[in-house]
Amino acid sequence: MDGVQDIGYGRVFAGFYDRIFPKDGYADLAAEKLAAQHPGGGLGTLEFGVGTGRIAIPLSERVGPVRGVDSSPEMLEELRRDIKEKNAPVTPVHGDIRNYTDDESYGLVYCVCATLSMILDPQEQQAAISRAAERLAPGGKLVVETWNRSGVLEMFEGRDRTSYFIPYPEPNTGLLTYSNLVQDRMLWQASHIWFENGSSNVGTEMARLTTPEEVDGFAVEAGLTPEHRVADWMDKPYSEKSLLFIASYSREK
Repeated sequence: MDGVQDIGYGRVFAGFYDRIFPKDGYADLAAEKLAAQHPGGGLGTLEFGVGTGRIAIPLSERVGPVRGVDSSPEMLEELRRDIKEKNAPVTPVHGDIRNYTDDESYGLVYCVCATLSMILDPQEQQAAISRAAERLAPGGKLVVETWNRSGVLEMFEGRDRTSYFIPYPEPNTGLLTYSNLVQDRMLWQASHIWFENGSSNVGTEMARLTTPEEVDGFAVEAGLTPEHRVADWMDKPYSEKSLLFIASYSREK
């Protein structure tokens, strides 16, 4: 569709994505932290990997219009429903973050919830960061949240396979994940089984695990300056055992 390469994530996860990643107070906190990085000045905001709008919609309430790019028609359809319901100033765009471009300059570009890791080739990860950097106005910020290689490897405890169950607050609800590690390519395959009220849904995803230094290198190659790194949206200090990291970068004024 429109020449966009779609890995099929939305076809698998769109129906229960908002249950696994709820639009809750933590999403609002992420939006608040992102809004604090926006330089203002009437500049726009761009999300790479907008999904169902979990971050874009609450962020738009704080900074104004957000343009959200995603390769999944299914995820964008879910987003459009929420935009209509909440009358949110979010513009869905079907596109590929590895080659996306437009005619706007943005004060904030962000790529969160491990979207970068869904790109399995390091050169294509570099391309996505470069496309984001190109859209930044002078003084603009890029924020990336993605998996932390050392933290994920710690979870495997030296094995190539592991599994874990995360119970959710609602009765009879939780997420069971079976994981395989492809060591030579640093790929993490995770098959998720979502249980809710006696029913289940299954989805599998693949991620390329990066180090913070590697992502910093992508950003520097794209002409940006590393600024700050934390482990989560509550500003927990980053450590090698952190499962995720959030890094911010700036374009010179």
